[in-house]
Amino acid sequence: MPQRVVVIGGGPAGNQAASTAARLGAEVVLVERDVIGGAAHLWDCIPSKAMIATGGAIAEMRRAKGMGLVDVHPEPDFDALRTRIKGIEQRLESSVTGLLRSQSVRLLSGTGRLVTPNEVEVTDADGATTLVGADTIVLSTGSRPRIPDFAPVDGKRVLTTRDAYPPPDLPERLVVIGSGVTGVEFVHLFSAFGSEVTLIVSRQQVLPQKDPEVAAVLEDDFLGRGVKLFKGARAVGIDVTGTGVAVRCDDGRVAQGSHVLLCIGSIPNSEGLGLEEAGVKLDAGGYVVVDHNCKSSVAHIYAAGDLSGKLPLSSVAAMQGRKIAEHALGLHAGPHRHIDYEKAASAIFTDPEIADVGLAEVDAFAMGRKVRVTKVPFSASAKALINDDPRGFVKIVSDPATGVVLGGSIVGRHAAELISVIALAVTAGLRVTDIVESLLVHPALAEALAEAAD
Repeated sequence: MPQRVVVIGGGPAGNQAASTAARLGAEVVLVERDVIGGAAHLWDCIPSKAMIATGGAIAEMRRAKGMGLVDVHPEPDFDALRTRIKGIEQRLESSVTGLLRSQSVRLLSGTGRLVTPNEVEVTDADGATTLVGADTIVLSTGSRPRIPDFAPVDGKRVLTTRDAYPPPDLPERLVVIGSGVTGVEFVHLFSAFGSEVTLIVSRQQVLPQKDPEVAAVLEDDFLGRGVKLFKGARAVGIDVTGTGVAVRCDDGRVAQGSHVLLCIGSIPNSEGLGLEEAGVKLDAGGYVVVDHNCKSSVAHIYAAGDLSGKLPLSSVAAMQGRKIAEHALGLHAGPHRHIDYEKAASAIFTDPEIADVGLAEVDAFAMGRKVRVTKVPFSASAKALINDDPRGFVKIVSDPATGVVLGGSIVGRHAAELISVIALAVTAGLRVTDIVESLLVHPALAEALAEAAD
């Protein structure tokens, strides 16, 4: 008799777990209350990157004069953009749903909760319930935006990220609270669209967890766009008037705007799942406590994606889903199959793009580890000059004794694509000489990788 696998949540982790388990011969039920693809398709990864691509096209056209063309001043069409985003979402959902159905995965629309450690109750939109038995349960219910007590969110002037894909109208003056990945992407996006943007930065640099040199390039770009940076300030209050908002900071400064956007993290969707009753332990933040196999305190119940409290990246969530299915079905359960989160590549889709992987220079310095760090600016790249975009650099961190690549950072055009070379080197334990001896295309931005390795 095939193993019964029930997955609650159809985002990147959930649909990958369902697909892999079905491929390995399990009888799979996938429960999703919104759309297959989850928050990544509805509010996060896909719509945000679609909007960023539009903003990038606007910025590209505005650089036309530098490339020997007539200067162009495009304006965003939010109705057309909204239609475009919806079309992308529908195509992706159709593709994923089609794959799952072709693998005989049973799709149930509704909200799932554990009623016993081996039974999931699914409640649909009409209140009807279905009870499903399970040998393995995968929890992948994601997260939602964190809303502080001082923020009177109304979806009109005080917005969360889920109100901004896209907003009904272009904010004339936008105040962004939070200078992490999500915050800086929205600053890039709306400044490209033409909004006046103020960014409240709680520390002394944007992207406080990133390499200071990386953050400096982005800050320079923001200042060049006219973005105001309130550094060393924390928002403590928001006053809404008839015509705008005033964001009060703990140092006495006040940021005025027509709208304010909250980008201060997320909280897990762990309530109402019946976890406590099933014996599944949560940490103080509401995340499911998992081991290196993403297994919870209950042997046959797993958690993946944002709910697991690990790296909140779609790529990581999808990998967790696949690894869970393999582990639950007894395939390659050895320690060599564990996810090494320190080797996960990540990207920030600003202009210029930012990407990194592995050990960062600043972290190596903090732990007293000896490393070799080499950096090549894109201003020395023929392709970057052809593109009329020489901003940024490639930085590679390696072991001085062995030459093994330990990590790297890239700031510049197509950084999210280029980082794959360094990510592969980090994962496979390659040496800098392996990159140097690769016969790369000329002219290409990737040549800067070989030069940094050299």
